[in-house]
Amino acid sequence: MRSAKIILCILSILGVCPPAQQVSSQTPAPQSKRIVIAASSVLDGKGRVLHNTRIVIEGSKIVAIDQKAGPVDYDLRGLTVLPGWIDAHVHITWSFGNDGKNANEGGTTQEAAYQAASNAWVTLMGGFTTIQNVGSAVPLRDAIARGMLPGPRILTAVEPLMGRGDETGTPDEIRAYVRKQKEAGADLIKIFASGGMLQGTMTMSPEQLNAACDEAKQQGLRTLVHAYRDAVRAATLAGCTEVEHGLGATDDDLKLMAEKGTYFDPQAGLIIENYLLNKDKYVGTPFFPKTIEGFAPMEKILPRNHELVQRALRIPGLKIVFGTDAVAGVHGRNAEEFIDRVRDCGVDPMKAMVSANSLGAEALGMADQIGSIAPGLQADIIALNGDPLKDITAVRRVVFVMKGGIVYKNAARGAIPVYGGL
Repeated sequence: MRSAKIILCILSILGVCPPAQQVSSQTPAPQSKRIVIAASSVLDGKGRVLHNTRIVIEGSKIVAIDQKAGPVDYDLRGLTVLPGWIDAHVHITWSFGNDGKNANEGGTTQEAAYQAASNAWVTLMGGFTTIQNVGSAVPLRDAIARGMLPGPRILTAVEPLMGRGDETGTPDEIRAYVRKQKEAGADLIKIFASGGMLQGTMTMSPEQLNAACDEAKQQGLRTLVHAYRDAVRAATLAGCTEVEHGLGATDDDLKLMAEKGTYFDPQAGLIIENYLLNKDKYVGTPFFPKTIEGFAPMEKILPRNHELVQRALRIPGLKIVFGTDAVAGVHGRNAEEFIDRVRDCGVDPMKAMVSANSLGAEALGMADQIGSIAPGLQADIIALNGDPLKDITAVRRVVFVMKGGIVYKNAARGAIPVYGGL
């Protein structure tokens, strides 16, 4: 709670707190007036392209797609309009400290709280209106949900379940741990079931994984499993919701995931590229090499990531979602992962968009709320200067951001003020 108070104090000093009447349980209540967006090209989030239409919004939701609606409040013709993106794997509180070094979770200092708020803001400005945080960000999640600061909608874990062999606990103890996370406000359970990217064995037994994922399901929580090699199959057989990373997975493992309906969240390149770009800031910090030379093996991981994604694409029915593993140095640049997937792995641009729209929403259990441009869903709408289906680098040019009916960014048309006067 201390970090939440620090965040609020910081924002009060900066004068960017929104009006009190915009507070709600999940998304700040937008102005109640009807809003009409005109668009010449709309990607609906499910793989279809709509042409020369208008999106009608009332409150926080889309109420109609009507070519004749008017008057127009936001003219986005000439741009590509699509649902706000969903990033399935983010560490939103990771930042570089005052010494320039990676600070991981960062604690509850004023600097850490400010950095977390800043990370949320730049992520939203980058077009991501919903993120899944696999660290702990309950105060940040709640502050955004109550309208106390701007940022993406956040679903978050609290404490991860760290696989430590027998020391992880008995199945009954693991079930109790999962229930404790639910009581602490977790939206999901993050599980570490294996060692590192290139080596290491499973850190949990199948029985332990079964207990964790079954109890989470009973508690209405999803499970995201950090898994490499044999842990991929074990997590899938245990009925866990989503496998993260997945290096070392065989084609049979990938086929099993498709059969079981397990979501797969590999990373094509951004996270490794970030570590290599900022190795002077990560070197010597917890969980990272102690010398610059120690980062050399990471260069070998990039082609392996590409090969994994390419194989995954060939598996019929495998649900590949969009997740960046965003840490310090990535926040606000999440969309670069789209470019890696399309350019380096051969992902179809439309499938890349859908992975961060309707499929991402489905993986979060929120397909009836976000991920598509359709009546009844949240008005999470972004616009790009360019067409990502023809030039994937258009994802770098986000010029309009609306979340829950509130405009946070309108660089395309400067006549209408954005949220909070920012």
